[in-house]
Parts: sequence; C-alpha cells; structure tokens
Amino acid sequence: MFELNSGKYKKAIIRLWRFAALGVGLFILYIVAVSFNFFWLFGPMPDLKTLENPKSEVASELISEDGKSIGKYFFENRAPVEFDQVSPNLVKALLATEDARFVKHSGIDLRSLFRVAKGVVTGNSGSGGGSTLTQQVAKNLFETRSEKYSGILGQVPLVRTVIVKTKEWILSVILERKYTKREIMMMYLNTVSFGNNTYGLKVAARTYFNKDTWDLDIHEAALLVGMLQNPSLYNPRRFPQNVLNRRNTVLDQMQKYEFISAEKYAIAKEKPLSLNFTIESHNTGTAPYFRESMRGYLKEWVNQYNDDNGTDYDLYTSGLRIYTTIDSRMQTYMEEAIREHMKTQQALFMEHWKGRNPWIDQNGKEIQGFVERAVRVSQRFISLKKEVGEEEAWKIMRTPYKMKVFSYDGEKTMTMSPIDSIKYYKHFLHTGMVSTDPRNGHVKAWVGGVDFRYFKYDHVKQSARQPGSTFKPFVYVSALDRNFLTPCDHVVDRPVTFTLADGVPGGWTPKNANGRYSYASLSLRQAIGKSVNSVSAYLMKQVKPTTVVDYAHKLGITSKLDAKPSLCLGISDVSVYEMVGAYCTFANNGHRTEPMTILRIEDRFGNLLQEFFPKANQELSENMAYTMLYLMRGAVEDPGGTAGRLRSYGVTDGNEIAAKTGTTSNYSDGWFMGMTSNLVTGIWVGGEDRSTHFRTMAYGQGGRIALPAWGLYMQKVYADPTLVQYRKSKFEKPVNFRLDCGGVYTDSSNTYTPPSLSDDEGVLF
Repeated sequence: MFELNSGKYKKAIIRLWRFAALGVGLFILYIVAVSFNFFWLFGPMPDLKTLENPKSEVASELISEDGKSIGKYFFENRAPVEFDQVSPNLVKALLATEDARFVKHSGIDLRSLFRVAKGVVTGNSGSGGGSTLTQQVAKNLFETRSEKYSGILGQVPLVRTVIVKTKEWILSVILERKYTKREIMMMYLNTVSFGNNTYGLKVAARTYFNKDTWDLDIHEAALLVGMLQNPSLYNPRRFPQNVLNRRNTVLDQMQKYEFISAEKYAIAKEKPLSLNFTIESHNTGTAPYFRESMRGYLKEWVNQYNDDNGTDYDLYTSGLRIYTTIDSRMQTYMEEAIREHMKTQQALFMEHWKGRNPWIDQNGKEIQGFVERAVRVSQRFISLKKEVGEEEAWKIMRTPYKMKVFSYDGEKTMTMSPIDSIKYYKHFLHTGMVSTDPRNGHVKAWVGGVDFRYFKYDHVKQSARQPGSTFKPFVYVSALDRNFLTPCDHVVDRPVTFTLADGVPGGWTPKNANGRYSYASLSLRQAIGKSVNSVSAYLMKQVKPTTVVDYAHKLGITSKLDAKPSLCLGISDVSVYEMVGAYCTFANNGHRTEPMTILRIEDRFGNLLQEFFPKANQELSENMAYTMLYLMRGAVEDPGGTAGRLRSYGVTDGNEIAAKTGTTSNYSDGWFMGMTSNLVTGIWVGGEDRSTHFRTMAYGQGGRIALPAWGLYMQKVYADPTLVQYRKSKFEKPVNFRLDCGGVYTDSSNTYTPPSLSDDEGVLF
C-alpha cells in the first residue's frame, strides 16, 4: 500500500516538476520573444545604443558671461541635476513613498509583486503598486508605452499591458546592470513630470519654491514627491487641500520607514504649503527680447552644425549650454532703468493727450479710421474672418469681456472688447535699448520693449526707425576723413539750399530744430554738440550723399540708405543694434568690431561644440576716431550741448562721455547714443505707429524722451562695485594725436578751448 502510494506521489512530483520546468521554459521563451519581437507580435525594444545612452529631453540654456542662467529654449522644461546636489530630505521622501526596497532589489521587486497579486485576489486595492523606481525610469526614458514600440498584439488591451510591463522588467534589469542606484534615481528625478510644464526636480524646486534642490526642507520635499503620483490631481495651485493631504501621507511614510523622527514629523505636518510659485516660460526671466532674437540664429546654427558633423542636436531638447556675452547685472540695471523711465514717459504722454487720441496727421488732426485699419491688420481679426466671415468677425471684435491687460502698475483685469484693447495698446510708447563693449563687440544688455509678455516686437534689432540727428556723426566723419575740412575749422549757421544740381527738384533748405539760424561761426564741436542742422547740411553738400552712405556702411550700418541730401538729418530707417555697432567704431580706435552675442556653445555634458571670437577691421585711423569722440563730447561738456542734462545723473564726474541726441521732425522718434571708453549704449523711444507721438519739442526731443534712460542705466552700472571693468574713465588718446587750432590744449584733460575769431577768420562758410 505504502509503495503504491509512494509511486503515486513520485509521479505527481515528477509531473509537477515537469509543469514547472515547462512553465519556466515558456516564460523564458516569452521573454526572448518579447526581447526579439518574434514575428512582429510584441513590438520592438529600444536598441543597445539607446540603452547605453538613454536620452531625455533637456531644455537648452542661455548663460550670461557672469555665469547666471538667463533663460531656456524648451518644449518641456527640463534641466538635469546631480545626486550630490539633491537634498537628503527629497531622497528619503522618494524612497519612503515610491520604492522603499530600492537599494535591495535588482530592478524587479518580487515581494512587491506578490503583495500586488495578493491585493488583486483579496480585493485590497490599497495594497500598493509593484513598479520599482527602475521600471518607472524605463517607462519615462524609453517611452515603452508609445506606439513606436507596439506590435500586433499591442492592439489587444489586456495583452498590451502585460507586454509593456514585461518590456519594462527587461529594461529594468539591463539598467540595474549598467548603472548605479544613484544614477538610476537621478534618471528618474530628472525626467518625471511635476505639472505646469515642469519636468525634473531642479525645475520643480525652482518653480514651486524658487529654491535650489539642495535647499528643500522636509515638508517641501514631501510635497514634490507627493505630486508624482498624479501631477494634475495634486497641482498645488488648483487643489491645495489635495496637495496638503498627499504631502502629509508622504510624511507618514517617511516616519513609518524611520527616515524622520516623530518630532520632525509632527513639525513638518503642521507646516503650510509655503509656495513661492515662479513658473518659467518664454515670457518670463531675464533678457526675453534677447532670447527671442537669438532663437532664429541658434536654430540655424544647430542645423548647420548637424549638417557639418552628422549629429542630431535639437535646440529645444538637447540640453545645449549657450554661453552669451550678456552680463546679468547690467541686463537687470537696463531693464530697471527702462521700466522706471518709460513709466514716467507714459504718464506724461497720457496727460499730454488727455481727452484726445494721439494718432494725428501732419496737420495735427486725428486720423480718421485709424483704429479700424489697425483692427483689419490684426492677427485676431484675420483669423476670425477666415473662420466665420467678416460680418461675424466684426461682431466678435466689438463684444466686451474680461481680459488681463498691461499697465505699469501691474497686470490688471478690465472689461473691454478686442477693438477697445487695440485702441488701448495704441496709446503706449515703445523703446529699444542695447549696450555693447566697444573693445570686443560683446553685447552686455538688451531690452527690446517695455514688457515682453504683452509687446513681443523687438525694437533693438527687429525694428528700424529714422535716427534723426544721431546719424550726423557719419556725415561729419565723411567730411573730416576726406579732408574737406579739419577739426579746427568753423562753419556759419545759416541756410543751405539743395537744388536740382544736388538731385532735389524744386530745391530744399533744411531748418534748424528751433526754426531759426544764428548766423554765428561755429566750431564743428559746437555744431554737433548743439545738433545744428544747417552745418550738417553744409557738410553733406560738400561730400555728397553717396560718400556718407559709403562711410555709414563701412562703419557698421547694414540697412539700405537713401543717398539723398536729406540723409544728413537721418531720414533712412536703421535699427538701434546697427547704430550701436557703428558707434563702437569711434570708441574702439577706429576698429569696426562686429557685435558679438555668443561666446561658446557646449553640449549637455560640457563638451565644446564651437567657440566664437571677435571679428574686427580697421576702418578709421585712431586719430580720426578720437577726433570724432572729441567732437561729440561737446554735447555733454559744452554750454548748450544737447546732452548736458546727463550731469544731473552723476555720471560725468571723472568720466568722459561722447554723445548724440536724435529727434525726427514730427517727434515720432527720439534717440540717444552715448559712448564711454568701455561702453556704447543706444536707445530709441517712440510710438508703434509713426503718427503717435508728442506734439512739442519740450517732450518729444531725444534729450528728454530717450536720454534719461541712458543716465539711469549708467548710474546703476557705476554704482555696482563688482563691475570694475566698466568704471568711469577717459578715452584713450592716441600717442601721436595733436589738436592745435591756435587755442589751448590741455593733455591732462583732453580739453580744447578754441581761440576767439573775427567774423571771417577761419570760417569755411
């Protein structure tokens, strides 16, 4: 009997082992089939190269010359961080909540799987999940659940889930063999979503608490880890109570696994959410106009680099590190100066036009149909017209609703129609300002408007406007360099007429800004310092417009210039960027140095891809460049100079500034160009439409509408003790420079006092 029973048991055991072996064999076969995608049933696996070099989308970052982040280019805002930069509080919260046995398993936690299986059998849905951190990394990095890894069986819902989990198990085992636990943890923390287009721990810490990852407190770490379960449900901006409850659950887990003491747990649990929400977008951060201007150039650079080197970098996902010439301190000072100045100018403008609309024709009459024409060319109206037709588009444009609008006192909510909003924004003045180191062409600060979120158009490089009298130095240098006259010569302030022989049918006699002629004998320094139009006209008549165009182009102006006599008053549109670049030639001993914005570009690992260097060419002699600086110093230093008000900003003491103001005939454009030995800075101010402007010289001239921003900016730069390379100084005088017009020349001050002349002595005209 025993033997019979014994035989039975033996057969049963053998049969059981056979079934087990078969099961193991089938499981191994299944794993192999999934790994190699037998008969295309299971979908492909990431290839070996992908496994060895897992990719995640990382935002490319712009970095200032002083080492500060000034913005990013991204689809999904990601920035990697290293393990030793992460607060231990965050690591503890993550392990306690997501994978307490992370350091013990090898990618697959059998104990957790058995717990999940038991929960399914018993109906206990709260038994927890079976995915390890490593499996979540596999899912995030390799997109295992995307269609590109789906096979024929992937169309079957339950089967698809099993196959996907199998792939994640396989990838997890491979990852555990190739990487350390710390590396795997950081792969996870650098790729997970925290909602609000925030990916990775570094960006999340900055977005929700405006902190670095190593500064996170216990309750802050618990909040961020708690969000990972469902970033939408646990969005602290939308569902603060949900987030508070979830954070406390994480704290419970941390105490349960003895990562924190009962005392720390009790303190942390009573903390409020303490958010300091600073979401990062393309509209926020430092130098947004500069970033947007660089975007097109950098995309072209990436494409060219890929073509030349067979790479596949992407500006938005490859984590490039772009080192710029921008100085974050100077950029901040310029943004502050612009906001302070433009707020004042806008208030004056609104008071100036109180009770009237500011869009007027040459006779000072309001332009009829101005707003309607503005509506017709607006992108919103054009889109609506295509969708619903013109009649319905006008109805929508006239329908009021609540909207947020820009104001200098902060964003405000108003009820108005889209037409009203267009009318509202047409009242605003705009500006563009840029500052460059003339010694190397490095652009140090760039502000293209008053607020990038509401006014995207860049008035530094994208916009071109009439420069007015700021163009006159090109006329003067043409005459001096071609030896039509010397710096010691004088010109009488009296009418100059261009006739048909000069290419002006019917004749043209330019007037001075005050409409009068003094008939006084003026030195060139006096004439340019006071911006006397008749003298500029005289010089243009001598050298001819084509010569002036040639000089302007070789010094750095790239826009098309009309070779007409009226060019002496700056009638051809140019950009602030061009003007600053050209003026740098005067301040850089006659060397034209192309403006530089990028120093070098590295990949995400710090490998150098390309380094950039200044490109300079001698266009003027050192003596001629210094002569022009000497002449333009008259605007600041001499009585009646158009830039004399700079003295009130405390920027002239112990300093030399060569400057030029500019104003167009109807005050549509106000300019100021200021040069020191180490900085050339230019600014334009005006309305979006040329018909929108001040009505009087008292408000509309460049010395009032533009110059103060320059003074404020330089005031802030000089007050910063860390900017020693841009301290006050004098222009470097060439060794062989001599200026002796019979007056007194003092080498120590570089100041020339002209002699007293009779009405005719030394006068050219």
